[in-house]
Amino acid sequence: MNRLTLVLAGTILSASLAGIPAIAQTSGKPAETKAPNAPDQKPAFENQTRAPQPPQMPKIETQVVAKDLPHLWSMEFLPDGRMLVTAKQGAMHIVSKDGQAGPAIDGVPKVLAGGQGGLLDVALAPDYESSGIIFFSFSEEREDGNGTSVASARLVADSDGGGKLEEVTVIFRQTPSYDGNKHFGSRLAFGPAGELYVTVGERSDPEPRVQAQDLASGLGKVFRIDQQGKALPDNPFVSQDGAMAEIWSLGHRNVQSSTVDSQGRFWLVEHGPRGGDELNRPEPGKNYGWPEVTYGVEYSGSPVGNGVTRMANTEQPVYYWDPVIAPSGMAHYNADAIPEWKGAFLVGGLVSQGIVVLHMENDRVTHEERVPLEARIRDVKVGPDGAVYAVTEQRGGGASTIVKLTKA
Repeated sequence: MNRLTLVLAGTILSASLAGIPAIAQTSGKPAETKAPNAPDQKPAFENQTRAPQPPQMPKIETQVVAKDLPHLWSMEFLPDGRMLVTAKQGAMHIVSKDGQAGPAIDGVPKVLAGGQGGLLDVALAPDYESSGIIFFSFSEEREDGNGTSVASARLVADSDGGGKLEEVTVIFRQTPSYDGNKHFGSRLAFGPAGELYVTVGERSDPEPRVQAQDLASGLGKVFRIDQQGKALPDNPFVSQDGAMAEIWSLGHRNVQSSTVDSQGRFWLVEHGPRGGDELNRPEPGKNYGWPEVTYGVEYSGSPVGNGVTRMANTEQPVYYWDPVIAPSGMAHYNADAIPEWKGAFLVGGLVSQGIVVLHMENDRVTHEERVPLEARIRDVKVGPDGAVYAVTEQRGGGASTIVKLTKA
């Protein structure tokens, strides 16, 4: 593989990454060595944070397969191996196998692009090969503010590498609206029966974020809906007066990472405050605590609420990070090209600037491994070839790249 040098956001994604161990620290020691923001907080069980690195870590090569792309937020592989990507400012493109982005796809609805908002995640319908249907999330301006919305459309590609969206329909809107520009979420993941999990944020500010605990509000929740946007009949709060029937779980802060594992179970990683990023496997009707229970502290350094990390009737995270990785994008690795990662979760790190590999056993993290990429990672996918693909971004905008990771 050719050694590549690429300037990204003032850093170098260089040939030094190709063919070196995925992490330069000693195996058995935690990958994280920085001091925690909340040193007095203690994990509830072994390996809930700062799990050791695995004894065997593959050597990873990197290759830039697409560059000079607009500021991307997500990508999805099409059945023919091309990539469908969303640009935060509001455009969709199809990226060819040789890394060239086609013209902007027509028919994308207007998005509210500013702050943390814009055109967000994209996912193919389970029957995409026959239906051509895609789903995407975006921040939508409304008369009473704005919020995260989910739309479906038929993608009709053309011979010039572009195409158009037809039958565009907004199937779900997070409510209430709020006049802010932070914590929209959002990821989309399909379960094995075609159910759609939608993650959102709680809009960050002190006034709205407390609604993460309110079942009448769609802030700080995971939703589980059908492909027409309706609540599924076995959702946990369908029969509860005053509760939103679409809610699957509550008490979430800002979820920009989610995936479904090989058993068809839904997992997520959510942004914590200053410290307190969390891996969770949301179960129906359960409360994941925010903002009453969390690891980490406010950005000011003061406690979040009463500063408690556990409370009756709230769930402990499977794993947490302090300091944060700032998670965005997530995949479950069930391929064979990198056998050391079989069964692991791969999480993009914006602050940690690389891929975080979580090795699992009995739904607990046994080891944490990090692959440094010297760039903010916005999305992670496993390709049809078993390689791992990471979408980079630059803080404040600028060009994105797609980087391919393979075993050396």
